[in-house]
Amino acid sequence: MSAAPASAGGFDIVIPFADLLGVRCVSQAPGHVVTSLALRPELENSWGVAHGGVTMSLLDVTLGMAAKAVDVRATGSVTVELKVNFLAAARGTLTGEGFARRAGRSLVFAEGELRDADGAVTAKATGTFKLRLPRTDPGDV
Repeated sequence: MSAAPASAGGFDIVIPFADLLGVRCVSQAPGHVVTSLALRPELENSWGVAHGGVTMSLLDVTLGMAAKAVDVRATGSVTVELKVNFLAAARGTLTGEGFARRAGRSLVFAEGELRDADGAVTAKATGTFKLRLPRTDPGDV
């Protein structure tokens, strides 16, 4: 079996939407991921700050990759639930940090936050993610 191709953002799997947004993997360790995203005009809302959908997407990718990082066999993760609290407008290069806090056999609870270029926390998130694991039984879905 060949190794999975690396994404443009430096993740160990290809995430086309994250690549489109410009999400970059800064660091990854078991259950912990740091990401970054340089805002550009097409990712801003009408007030010139990060669009809420961009904020949610960056946190979704960050927490999902932190969840995936708890099991080396995982080929990805699927968002089951995601809650984001918006605390302040985000500007400049954004940094996301995600932690897997509790893992079961295939479900992982993660939390994280987003900081702006000045280091201020602009959003916090919690989520549940289902790991994509290799099939062990031909009847597995």
